Amino acid sequence: MISFEQPPVRRVASATLPTTYGEYTLHVYNDADEQEHVALTVGEVADGRPVLTRLHSECLTGDVFASQRCDCGEQLEWTLAHLQEAGRGALLYLRQEGRGIGLANKIRAYALQEQGLDTVDANLALGLPADRRDYRLAAEMLRDLGIHSVTLLTNNPQKIRGLERHGILVLERLPVPATPNCHNQFYLETKRRRMGHLE
Repeated sequence: MISFEQPPVRRVASATLPTTYGEYTLHVYNDADEQEHVALTVGEVADGRPVLTRLHSECLTGDVFASQRCDCGEQLEWTLAHLQEAGRGALLYLRQEGRGIGLANKIRAYALQEQGLDTVDANLALGLPADRRDYRLAAEMLRDLGIHSVTLLTNNPQKIRGLERHGILVLERLPVPATPNCHNQFYLETKRRRMGHLE
């Protein structure tokens, strides 16, 4: 029987992107809801060898406004520099703001955190899961790029399980540095203590 199921993601545009870190190829993907996701690649990634890879979920406050409430912007900048230094790799920028709950809900959760809740309990108090992200799209994007096995840059074991659940082999995990400050120290501790994040 022929299946006419819509693919979960499709590549719609690619071009060279020069950055302050170096030159990337930028690929734009649309998901079934027409939401746009991005893959940045450097070097030859479709040669069958494992690829140094990071999955980065969108964080407007950290990535754009340099918020110190999280470590997202710092990790994004570190990854861009690290991939250029390696000369080969992929960064997937996934439109999953606030671990998938969206910007408005993330800011509502921030307000609850200001009242003393941690990041997990704030989400739960809003009737939301602690983490709503789905890594099927990431796996499909990697396959489209010709990537089937990765060395994953992450502190989050859920990303490893998520990729492997959808057929991408994670051969190794490498940590991504995060610098504690007075605004994010409790957040980083909560990720380790309650969400299983690794050092």
